Amino acid sequence: MTQSTRTSNRLAEETSAYLRQHMHNPVDWRPWGEEAFRTARELDRPVLVSIGYSACHWCHVMEHESFEDPETAEMMNAHFVSVKVDREERPDVDQIYMDSVIGMHGRGGWPLTVFCKPDGTPFYGGTYFPPEPRHGMPAFREVLTGIDDLWRNRRQQVERNGNQILSGLERRPSGPTSRAPGIESARQAALKLLQQADPEHGGFGRAPKFPTPTSLQLLLGAIDVLPETKAREALDHVVLTCHAMSRGGIYDQLGGGFHRYSVDATWLVPHFEKMLYDQGQLLSVYAETYRRTGCSDADLLWPIRETADFLRREMTGEEGGFVASLDADSEGQEGTFYVWTPSQVEAALGPDAAPGFCSAYDVTDRGNFEHGTTVLRNRAQNPREHFAAERRQLLDARRRRVAPGTDTKRITAWNALAISGLARAASLLDDATLLDCACRAADFVLAHSHDADGRLLRIWNAGRAHVNGFLDDHAAWLEALLELDRAGAGPEYRAHAVRTADAIAAYFFDPDQSDLFLTPNDGETLVHRPRTDHDGAAPHSTGLATLGLLRLATLTGRDDLRSVAARVLATHGFVLERTPEAFPTLARATLLFERGGSVALVIGAPSAAKTRELAAAARRALGPDDAIVVTAPGERPQGVATSWFEGREARDGRPTAYICRGFTCSPPTCDPDAIAPLAAPA
Repeated sequence: MTQSTRTSNRLAEETSAYLRQHMHNPVDWRPWGEEAFRTARELDRPVLVSIGYSACHWCHVMEHESFEDPETAEMMNAHFVSVKVDREERPDVDQIYMDSVIGMHGRGGWPLTVFCKPDGTPFYGGTYFPPEPRHGMPAFREVLTGIDDLWRNRRQQVERNGNQILSGLERRPSGPTSRAPGIESARQAALKLLQQADPEHGGFGRAPKFPTPTSLQLLLGAIDVLPETKAREALDHVVLTCHAMSRGGIYDQLGGGFHRYSVDATWLVPHFEKMLYDQGQLLSVYAETYRRTGCSDADLLWPIRETADFLRREMTGEEGGFVASLDADSEGQEGTFYVWTPSQVEAALGPDAAPGFCSAYDVTDRGNFEHGTTVLRNRAQNPREHFAAERRQLLDARRRRVAPGTDTKRITAWNALAISGLARAASLLDDATLLDCACRAADFVLAHSHDADGRLLRIWNAGRAHVNGFLDDHAAWLEALLELDRAGAGPEYRAHAVRTADAIAAYFFDPDQSDLFLTPNDGETLVHRPRTDHDGAAPHSTGLATLGLLRLATLTGRDDLRSVAARVLATHGFVLERTPEAFPTLARATLLFERGGSVALVIGAPSAAKTRELAAAARRALGPDDAIVVTAPGERPQGVATSWFEGREARDGRPTAYICRGFTCSPPTCDPDAIAPLAAPA
């Protein structure tokens, strides 16, 4: 039976690539929504909620083993109402059920498999279940049989389980604190992260090893408040991590960009999916590390340019914006697209060039991956220009392979992270092409990811925008707009930043709880209103929103925005004192909260060469959370507090810069070389 003639289930009408991957399963899948839960109430059946995403390898495995199996599907259809959820579309649903499973078992992951009452209350769950008992895990059909028996014959146990899980979701860590969140919170977070650092290979902990860009950003931000030896250790560790990742297999040595994580401690063998959020965050990390090391380390520069090229070449959608991810699998196998054998290298490069490349990139007959294949890594640590022609030839040869699938949906939060990374790199490198790439993606979000009332939406896919934006969308979008403004992309982005900050305060801040929630206060009613968890693959959205509110409050003089941020930090004071390393983005916000942000005022004709030189010097000298304002003499830009300009004019009619922190500004200077000493931390 061909793909076009196979029977489809209800997922065929969805735009999500992940949901559509399951539309030909014999399971009677339903999308998340009231219809599914109403059916469960009418039939008095539990709801089986299966959550994953399109690039998830083990999601594909469970689909093939269980959801494509007619006998398993028959059991699911007879006893359950089965719901498929794309976690990337509905992070709120994923958060609730992931927290539930972690509460039950101490760990989670995807695919996520949760059994719920018809009102959505979870009463049992897990992650991947194999088709047969394996490694202490029950077979999926055994789980189905057990849950059906529990539902029909032990309903009181179902109720007890559900009540216990909901109670656990409502509990928040709290207790007395000895200090208010501030510089010491960031300092302690950095010191504890250094205790977890791998001094040999970079990164943190053992296998599997993730890039953890939020932790690296915290170390970079805390350098100014750490003791000198620890500050040096922090910077050295970030540099080591960046070098090790870009030379290892987690980095695509041919096409640029980073894979999801390394299954080992040495960054050698990756889990091959490529996620947009990793690219954007790591662009920011590499750019700030390059700035912190004096803009002189070429091995930090080429990963920025190659990753930006990868985004333009492989992750830019036809209509604009950046697509969500590239799959780990192709031709039914993980990593097939990316790995090589010596004979394949020789076929592409010829017998003369192949041995040198194989030696430098560790391609051997034995291989370092499955079936004698090799994940490329720059073991020789040559300068990047070495073997550049050979890498281009192999990339051309790789393009003739069957490529991994692409999830083409545009996720606002992830696009925003990529925009931030590109804008920050453009700001530092004074690269107009990077800034243009960031602006085009931002303009796509402005044009396509807002509703008629200007409300930010999360998903654009197949010509349709839907799902109201969550806190992570708003927080990342606020950061992106501030980065574009800082890079000199145009004042319209600052105006959008103000509107986004107002939306965060209006829809996500609960004044009774003094906290930010993942879902808006007028969103869909769920069994639990989730807050955001700690930093993980993407930034802790409460921390990122707080950081953005503080940045904008500094620029605009808005005390109301600073007040919201202060109340959120106070609410999280307990965890920031007990486990600050688990909240590096929030810890960065505490640093900005106590120290205050800096603002560089550059007054001069924006098109004048000297004005541009002063602005470029300020962008290199000031930290990433500080602001750069460029304005013509006599003008007062919208969205910038007028107090910043009082008594500050161009000096003798020449472009002039002032570096300000709090209520104190430096003397005026017309010399770009004088800006760095003026901006140095006190």
